[in-house]
Amino acid sequence: MLTAALELFTSVGFARTKIVQICSLAGVSTRNFYEEFRGKDHLLLLLHDKINALAMQRVTEALDTVAEADAVTRISALLEVFVAAIAIDPRLPRLNYVEAVGVNAELERQHRYWVARWAEFIEAEARRAAEQGLAPDRDYRLTAIALVGAGTGLLREWQAHEPPRPVAEVAAELRGLMLAAITRPV
Repeated sequence: MLTAALELFTSVGFARTKIVQICSLAGVSTRNFYEEFRGKDHLLLLLHDKINALAMQRVTEALDTVAEADAVTRISALLEVFVAAIAIDPRLPRLNYVEAVGVNAELERQHRYWVARWAEFIEAEARRAAEQGLAPDRDYRLTAIALVGAGTGLLREWQAHEPPRPVAEVAAELRGLMLAAITRPV
């Protein structure tokens, strides 16, 4: 049902998708659907969380490979992993950054949770760059939130084009933005 919902939410659109369509595509009854999910919104909430959790898992796993690297190498590698995890399928950024926007309060809370987690991750990398002398020693919280927004915007733009721009271009642009943002003078 998750696969069917992902397909329909990103092709037909979340608002226009009917539960009966999800069930038909998944080959299950509506009774089966309601045994698993509270409703269509719940299914969207689960997909949104799974996409973010998968990307965070991939980035966290990549930390081991760049543990001793300089800040620029580390940031570059981690951003490439993040973009690759989200852009592996154009439906993923479409679901996360288009279809899941403004649906309900519960999804908005979850979105804020993930923005905060990604911002904390970026902030930690910015502080690491400051410790290495690449960036000034300052508060990076707002910069990190802005960079989450930039990543969201780039991936939203990427998924909206057919064919999509090369994923490497998105990663390079995000890397350039992040390095410029964290290295700017106080």
